[in-house]
Amino acid sequence: MSLKPIICPSLLSSDFAFLARDSNYMLECGADWLHIDVMDNHFVPNLTLGAPIVKSLRKHTKGYFDCHLMVTNPETMIEDFKNAGANSITFHIEATEPRGITQKVITQIKEAGMKVALCVKPKTPIEEVFPYVDQLDFVLIMTVEPGFGGQSFMKDMMPKVKTLRSKYPNLNIQVDGGLDPSTIDMAAEAGANVIVAGSALFKPNQDPKETIKLFKDSINKHSSN
Repeated sequence: MSLKPIICPSLLSSDFAFLARDSNYMLECGADWLHIDVMDNHFVPNLTLGAPIVKSLRKHTKGYFDCHLMVTNPETMIEDFKNAGANSITFHIEATEPRGITQKVITQIKEAGMKVALCVKPKTPIEEVFPYVDQLDFVLIMTVEPGFGGQSFMKDMMPKVKTLRSKYPNLNIQVDGGLDPSTIDMAAEAGANVIVAGSALFKPNQDPKETIKLFKDSINKHSSN
């Protein structure tokens, strides 16, 4: 089965003063989702976009909001992001599994009418998501340490992608961190079909339309092999 390529520009790399403009431009260039990094300066050492900003942005774009909650207590934010217009919520298993509430949060997101995904940081075994995969819309494998954009792609995360793809051939698998024209083939060959990219799409003198096409071509090539 060929998996649909889904390209998700990370708004963390956009110009926050022109968030709506940059979001709509990426969609015009062929992007599929808008990836919104939500950081609380506790789970990760950075503070970024929250629900009020997402709610404001929703008024100016019809794009799909792929909200990645890098927060300590994701269960406290579900209703706010639903009301802000989020389409999907990704939360970290590291924030919930030690407290025994991973299942509760999955159910909470689904009952709120949004799609749901689990994320694993680089040091977390991919096997930790296996008990939940049948309830998920996709899984996110971090290919950098979460917290800041512009980091280098961790190719040693590709065995996680391969393992997940082998066990779940029809699952949407998202990767986030250091994806650019030089690393996309590694990710696509391993089995990723949902690509988050920030610097590669937003940096000056970059043609995002061309890069998005390159990403999609790579995924199509490898997923049909």
